Amino acid sequence: MHEATTAFLLGFPALFSIVNPLSGGFIFYTVVGSRGDAAYARLALRVAAFSFLILMASLWAGSFVLAFLGVSLPALRVAGGLVVALSAWSLLSAPEEREERKQEQAAVVELRGVDSIAFYPLTLPFTTGPGSISVAITLGAGRPKFDHGLGYFFLGMSAAALAVSALVWLIYRYAERLAHPLGEAGNRALTRLFAFLLLCVGVQILINGVTEVLRPLLPARW
Repeated sequence: MHEATTAFLLGFPALFSIVNPLSGGFIFYTVVGSRGDAAYARLALRVAAFSFLILMASLWAGSFVLAFLGVSLPALRVAGGLVVALSAWSLLSAPEEREERKQEQAAVVELRGVDSIAFYPLTLPFTTGPGSISVAITLGAGRPKFDHGLGYFFLGMSAAALAVSALVWLIYRYAERLAHPLGEAGNRALTRLFAFLLLCVGVQILINGVTEVLRPLLPARW
């Protein structure tokens, strides 16, 4: 069990820091708005379930899928960093335009139901987006061989994904109660702050990917 604990302590901080359920909770509230406790309960559960499935698929099948498609991990990081950064920039730089789009989306959601936004955009890219997928694939790629504790590694990493998904459910479930006392101005300020942090994460993922792509061309000291 020591190997499982070690895997959990490796996987949980890495996944938690990139998923960042707290900042996601405020973005979740911004997108969902005031739709009642039942809508929050249903959406939070669905987003948490989708997030768990994405993390598990990335951990255990991601590297095989990339190899089959001929896509390298640096390429995934470059693409993922761009998607995360552009999504965050949109959230950060054009709040008025987002408010108009939200009103248009709200009309669509009223017709199709709130479940229509559970996977996109609430799960992908705002909760477990390309950054989370690339981190999960990187963690899964470091798995040991079958006769060197693979079962314990699988148990620990899966528990880490489950714990992060459970926190997503908990924070999203009560996102409206957490955000309501701050008022509209406070929520907008925090949303911009978290959008800026998300932009930084996206840029860092992009830098890591570009660095890995260019590393063979750089001098040895790099």
